[in-house]
Amino acid sequence: RQVVREVTSMTYSEISLEDAWSMLADDADAALIDVRTIAEWNFVGLPDLASISKEVVAVEWTQFPDGSPNLDFVDQVSHHLGADQPVAIICRSGARSRSAANALAAAGFTKLFNVSVGFEGDLDQQGHRHGGWKDHLPWQQS
Repeated sequence: RQVVREVTSMTYSEISLEDAWSMLADDADAALIDVRTIAEWNFVGLPDLASISKEVVAVEWTQFPDGSPNLDFVDQVSHHLGADQPVAIICRSGARSRSAANALAAAGFTKLFNVSVGFEGDLDQQGHRHGGWKDHLPWQQS
């Protein structure tokens, strides 16, 4: 089964929601990192991987409330995951997760997949986000 849709970088590949879920469900070593902020996790929600007996690795790429870079990001991820594990990375819309994927690749991670539509998806004409994880896959709100 082909999981990667298109390669957009030398360091990571873009992956659809469906392929990310299949990878997480089918590969015992595959993990999901959510790089949004603690405020987003608490107020918007988190992907729910309980049905596939996994937990999300939640590590902020930028820190709440000031948006400053999380200088310990790679170390925090490395505490949870190995550099050779398949890792899907998600943020709100796919932008921060691309930056996080590049940082992890520079640190030696080799199997990185950006969830292209993110947790909330793309903006519509009214400025509302649709089409992300939240619309199609299990999630929970605290």
